[in-house]
Amino acid sequence: MAVKVRRREFLAGAAGAAVTASLAFPAIAQPKPVRIGLLTVKTGPLAAGGIQMEQGTIRFLKDRNHNLAGRKVELVVADTGGNPAGTKTKTQELVERDNVDMIFGPLAAFELLAITDYTAQAKMPVLSLAAAEDMTQRRPNPYFVRASGTSAQYMHPLADYAAKELKFKRVITIADDFAFGHEQMAGFQRVFEDAGGRVVKKLWPPLVTPDYTPYIAQIGGVDAVVQGFAGSNPLKFMKQYQDQGLKLPVLGGGPAGDEALLKSYGDEAVGMISVSAYTGDLDTPSNKRLIDGMVKDYGNIPGLYSAGLYINGMVAEAALEKTGGKTDDREAFNRALRSVSLVDTPRGPFTFDHFGNVVGTFYIRRTERKGDKLVNTTIKTYPKVSQFWTYDEKWFLAQPVYSRDYPPLKS
Repeated sequence: MAVKVRRREFLAGAAGAAVTASLAFPAIAQPKPVRIGLLTVKTGPLAAGGIQMEQGTIRFLKDRNHNLAGRKVELVVADTGGNPAGTKTKTQELVERDNVDMIFGPLAAFELLAITDYTAQAKMPVLSLAAAEDMTQRRPNPYFVRASGTSAQYMHPLADYAAKELKFKRVITIADDFAFGHEQMAGFQRVFEDAGGRVVKKLWPPLVTPDYTPYIAQIGGVDAVVQGFAGSNPLKFMKQYQDQGLKLPVLGGGPAGDEALLKSYGDEAVGMISVSAYTGDLDTPSNKRLIDGMVKDYGNIPGLYSAGLYINGMVAEAALEKTGGKTDDREAFNRALRSVSLVDTPRGPFTFDHFGNVVGTFYIRRTERKGDKLVNTTIKTYPKVSQFWTYDEKWFLAQPVYSRDYPPLKS
């Protein structure tokens, strides 16, 4: 049976259809970009490391075309000025004004300690190189993740190597007089003395010391010197050490033999033994990609600071993939960060312990001259190193935190 349609109804329907056809379809909401806040430092003695942190972050984002787990990424960079007050101000701006989803950085332990209470209260995930021990020990921040290592986590293997492989019995330590230096040397001292060695003197130049001569004059009567300087201070110390004519072997923490500093050293660095969570001669696809990209973009091979931030990017990426790219549920995203386990990274394989601190490989390297360049050659690898070394966790945490005066010197 034919359906009759009145003329007025037809015209009204036709007009309605025309209006409908002329309206745009509702826009499909695109996921907002992931916002990463980078706390770095661009002035003062720590600036060399801070600039490399920014370079490593940018290099990672370039390798991912500024896209992680299906979301575009925006990077907001904040210069802390290398001081606690500036770091706290910049952190508040990143969280409250810029609405970042996570923070990379800061660099220094004293900067991190200044913001830990605030970031925990704000439930802001922080991925940092700052090595302050108690951030993942006695005063853990549940929103803090560290893929590099604590200050002492580097030095425990170095002390083991010094005592067992190099057979050193007596050393003098010298390090910047702030938390990073204190904790490095304390960690070295504990393991070295437990292995039968002895630290006979600890020297503490201020972070901005222009002349190390008065301290170098106190070095003697030992098998070696252990230095724990940060930023560009290792360069200054090693040059003045050579100028004073000292021949004792030098051991150093992560910054001492950092690959990014090698082009600035002269022969004073040849033979120096250092330890790091990153080493340029590690043969992994991701490390090769990082090195090629850094040389192309900046004309320099990466060191711990740039590699560390590149690795932070990989951790964030893996966590975002676990959450389907979502960051709105901070608790879920934070759990995903801490559950990350990676194999192919510029530092090799690693996981996190229940405090959010890395369990991974550390490398003992010797600085050598090859042709007209200085390079680090890995001479021993320590896999699956915990922040507690080989000590029982409960025993370790029952001891005082590593500090300027703990462990004390033996009389």
